[in-house]
Formats: sequence, C-alpha cells, structure tokens
Amino acid sequence: MLTISRVDTFVLTVPLGADRFYSSQAEFPERTSLLVRLTTTEGEVGWGEGGQYGPAEPVRSCIEDVLAPQLLAMRDASPGVVWDLLYARTRDFGQRGPYIEALSAIDIALWDLLGTRLGTPISELIGGRHRESVHAYGTGGYYTSVDFDPARDLQQLGDSVAGYAEQGLTMLKMKIGLLPIAQDAKRVATVRERLGDEFVLAADANHAYNARTAIAMGRVLDEHGFVFFEEPVPPEDREGYARVRDRLDLAIAGGEAEYTRFGFRDLIGAGCVDIIQPDICVTGGISEVLRIIALASAHNLRIIPHVWGSGIAVAAALQVCSTLPQVPSTHRPVPLENEPVIEFDRTRNPLRDDLLTVPLTLEGGRVAVPDGPGLGVEVDLDVVERYTVG
Repeated sequence: MLTISRVDTFVLTVPLGADRFYSSQAEFPERTSLLVRLTTTEGEVGWGEGGQYGPAEPVRSCIEDVLAPQLLAMRDASPGVVWDLLYARTRDFGQRGPYIEALSAIDIALWDLLGTRLGTPISELIGGRHRESVHAYGTGGYYTSVDFDPARDLQQLGDSVAGYAEQGLTMLKMKIGLLPIAQDAKRVATVRERLGDEFVLAADANHAYNARTAIAMGRVLDEHGFVFFEEPVPPEDREGYARVRDRLDLAIAGGEAEYTRFGFRDLIGAGCVDIIQPDICVTGGISEVLRIIALASAHNLRIIPHVWGSGIAVAAALQVCSTLPQVPSTHRPVPLENEPVIEFDRTRNPLRDDLLTVPLTLEGGRVAVPDGPGLGVEVDLDVVERYTVG
C-alpha cells in the first residue's frame, strides 16, 4: 500500500534558439513539459510526466488544484486504485485533455513508486520483458524554415537524415504536410535517395490533409516504399481515416491525440488504423495504456507508442515496449512489421538528453531498457531547477 504525503509539480521550458523547427502545424521554438514528483509517507520518490503537447500550466493546475488534494487524502494510492477513483471523480469535465495528461503524470509516478517499493522495474510488474533493448526509429526530417529556398531545403534535409544513419539508426520517420504535395514529394524522394532502399522509412503528416489529399500523398509514399503513414487526417475525421486506409497499401497509424481506452475503442472500431500510437504521458499513463494494449491485441493491431517528452517519457515507453509481444507472432520477427519499436526523437531536447543522470542512448540502433526499480532512471535535480519556470 502506498500513501502519498507530498505532490510537487515542475513546469520545464528550454528555448531552442537557432535549433527551432517546424511540423505541418506549428513552430517549435522551445521544448516544454510538466513533471510531477510524488513522495510517500516513508520518503520514497516517484516521477511522472504530462503536459508535452501544449502549455504545461493547465496540466499543473489540474494536478495542484483538483487531483493532488484527492490523492493526498487516499489511504491506498496504488496505481490502479488511484486511476479509477480520480477518473470517476473528474469524468463529468475531464474525459480528455489536461485532466487526462495530469492523471497520466500521476499514474506514471505511482508506478515508479511501486517499482521502487518492491525493488523491481515496472516492466516486471506489468507482465515481464520480451526484450532487454528495443529497436528505435528516429523521428526527424523536420522543416527548418518557412521561408523556403527549395534547393537549400533539400540539401539540408539530405544532410540531416544522413546524420541519423551515422548514429546507427536503420529506421526513420520524416515530417510531411507543411508544403504542397509536389514539393513534399521531392523531400520524400531526397530522403529515400540519401538513405537507400534498405532503410525503413515512415512519414508523419500531423493531420495536415483531408482524405483526398492524404490519398494523393500516400501514393507518393507508396511509390518510395514507406511502411506507414501517421496522422494523415485530423483525429476527429474517423471517416477520412477509414477512407485513406481503404485506398492505400501502406499501413495507417494514429492515436497520439486520443485519450484513454474509450478514444481508442472508437478509433479501432471505425476501422481507422493498422497501427495505434498511444502516448503514455497523454492517454492516461501506464495503467490505461495496459488496457489499450489489450484492446489492440483483441483486434490484432500493432502498437507503437508515441514518445515526445523528456527522459521520463522515454523511460516509461521503454518499460512498456519491453513487454509488448510480436503482433502477429512469427518465428523471425521484423522491426516495424511485427517486432515492437520505440520512437526516438532526434531534434534537440535537453529535457530528454540532460534530465537523467544516465542518459538513454542509442547503441546499434537500439535503446536499452533501464533495469533499476520503477522507471529505472534517476532525475538530475540540478537540471530540473535549471529549466523550471513559474
């Protein structure tokens, strides 16, 4: 039984300066996140994360003003107990958005605490590991400017993706959707040419298209041997998702903007995706992602968790990814076909690279799963202090 005596929140912000970048939807001049630190009556500490997508302050408010007082009053703060009680008490106004991100952060921290209490990694608590390291695909190929010199853009893009290969990656997810299809098609061709036919490629539009334009762009991706197309249309457009999936051969992925098993129930039920991408720090934490995994398994769908935040987010995803079985099972697993992989963002992010006392790094295209108790990582409090705002 866990009893929480203290809840601390930290809004972290790191300006990127000249390293800012763009997706189809937004400029990224900084990296932000919300960390929560829970302390038990025995003095044990657990860390969790939320507030990655937008401003972290609303997530902090949900924790400090609503959820933390209830958590502190609970005699048993075991993760499953807390999740069900807090969700039920906020259902009328918090089924999605900041409340679920806040609940995600608390849930991850509680699992970290439980693992610390029992002296075992989270992966052992949720079923055991199929693997001690996880194949990584790099997320990169972002737009570096909105003032395009086409020749310069293609040169910069080619050079950047070549750098990913030099890091030992064999899989890359590039960004599309900011430019007209004809221009993005040239970027797609450039990446394929620089990395070669054996390099595994995927694309993420961040819901930049309607069904018609997504199908057109998807045919370009098909032509260049891409293996999946992420968020081709807005998350609300379930009919558009199904139409795109029906018209293209490459796998359709989505779900980073879905909340809880209820959102994924509807996404899967509408025939929208071949790959689901819950973000553990957004969709409800580890407790809820286990339910989403079970739902996906019942439909024989692959799971590739979306990962965007700090080292805490990466550690949580590694613990979960280590427990995922092949889907479907085969004698010879293949990454991104049936072998689970982890997203490993390649843009500059000190919250990912500097926050942990022992960084999570690539080795031979894989990332080792931390084997310490809980999340298996230690947070550098000096880095937390350096980047905390407000």
